[in-house]
Amino acid sequence: MSILAYALKRLASLALVLLVTSFIVFGLLYLAPGSPLSFLLGPRGGTEEQIAAVTEKYRLDEPFLIRYFGWLGDVLRGDFGQSIVYRQDVADMIGGRIGTTVALVAIAGVLIALIGIAVGTYAALKGGAVGTTISSLASVALSTPVFVIGVALISIFAVVLGWFPVFGSGTGGLDTIYHLTLPAIALAVGSAAYLTRITRASVDEERGREHVQTAVARALPRGVVVRRHILRNAMIPITTVLGLTIASLIAGTVIVENVFALDGLGSLLVKAILQRDFAVVQAVVLVMVFGFVIINAIVDVLYSVIDPRIGLGRTA
Repeated sequence: MSILAYALKRLASLALVLLVTSFIVFGLLYLAPGSPLSFLLGPRGGTEEQIAAVTEKYRLDEPFLIRYFGWLGDVLRGDFGQSIVYRQDVADMIGGRIGTTVALVAIAGVLIALIGIAVGTYAALKGGAVGTTISSLASVALSTPVFVIGVALISIFAVVLGWFPVFGSGTGGLDTIYHLTLPAIALAVGSAAYLTRITRASVDEERGREHVQTAVARALPRGVVVRRHILRNAMIPITTVLGLTIASLIAGTVIVENVFALDGLGSLLVKAILQRDFAVVQAVVLVMVFGFVIINAIVDVLYSVIDPRIGLGRTA
């Protein structure tokens, strides 16, 4: 498949996924109990004139399909609407928070890749008690909830030792990395453990291949055998899991950002759902789905880089 054809296919797939996702989320919010009027007018409500004005402004009295297609038309023109609760443009709210979420996912993704591949390869090559111990620890880390890991990290490294800040995302640059270290670790622990197990299984499988045994019989250096004949062939399933894992981190930020009081998209999404802020929920979900699809497209490209025999856009 040519690059142009692949790009057009991905764009069409992305548009379809975003359309279906937006319709489902909009429908779920429409069916949820409660009304945004309670957040706009307060617990005591307002006068009939105030209720009518707010209802007309946010089109709360229109049928579901008319409201949905009206919102969709605005989005296609680049207008994500205005927050019902905060009275701000949704695009501005997302623009001020997306950097925190992207940085958090990026740092966590680097940690997952480095730890998962390195530890998993080491466990496969060493085997025996070392490999069993690493697999057992990975199982424990994988089964521990993210919020438990986050609270434990805050208690030990922020409160007791005072090495890291308790909350906040920093002022940029190295300060942001410093503030996001604990949240990124909390976000990455379970995924790194899962990648460790996948890496160990893939490396173990490749070690038994005939071409690896031939390379060993030819007395090639151990490092060359591991890099060229084992790891390179094992990277296809590892890359698949790594890509899906990093994509899933986008949703995982919802928990971590609330535990560490970060001003990212995850915490914004939770508040918007609780307040039934339709425009904010829709926009944040679309951004997250967009990131998920883009990461999967990058994984497809990496398949062709790792193994030229795999054509662009084909399943590995």
